[in-house]
Amino acid sequence: MTAPRGPGKRAGITLRDILDAAHGLLKAKGHEGLSMRAIARVLGVAPNALYSHTPSKQALIDELLDDVLAAVPSPTEEDATQALSTMMTSTYDTLLRHGELVPLFLARQGARGRNAWRLGDQMLLLLERAGVDAEAAREAQRVLIVYTIGFAAIAAQSTVEVGATARLQPRDLRQNFMTGLEWLLRGVTGQQ
Repeated sequence: MTAPRGPGKRAGITLRDILDAAHGLLKAKGHEGLSMRAIARVLGVAPNALYSHTPSKQALIDELLDDVLAAVPSPTEEDATQALSTMMTSTYDTLLRHGELVPLFLARQGARGRNAWRLGDQMLLLLERAGVDAEAAREAQRVLIVYTIGFAAIAAQSTVEVGATARLQPRDLRQNFMTGLEWLLRGVTGQQ
């Protein structure tokens, strides 16, 4: 005997469908346009069909943020400091490709979910390999995450304001990010 299907399953939608619709709404209408009703309209289903896949809008936001982080690859460099630099740069670039989500990363102070945990665990392992003790590694992890999200927020804002005269262009901001990241990593790992 098969278990009864919930509303979302009866509607034929998946969590991937919901995430894709939410990403599209964010790009088109910003945060104000993101609601469970709006997503349901895009998918042509009743709003309650969404709740078979995500319990709330906040849970959906967590899923969206974590979904974006899936694009950040695991670093392959042998040198731990270089691997950390690659990871944080890839995170920065990924956030800029999804600039509409950066304010949500700021509001939620990062992301939650399997991709966020994967990256966080890798950061801690790399920091340990670079000779940073466990307590300092957790603090360094927070600093690197805040630095990366903060810089992405500035860069994303400069590309959003159409017609505004940004003081720095995106390429300048990226160079500033890279330089600051190098300084941070040198300080964290005790390299000169």
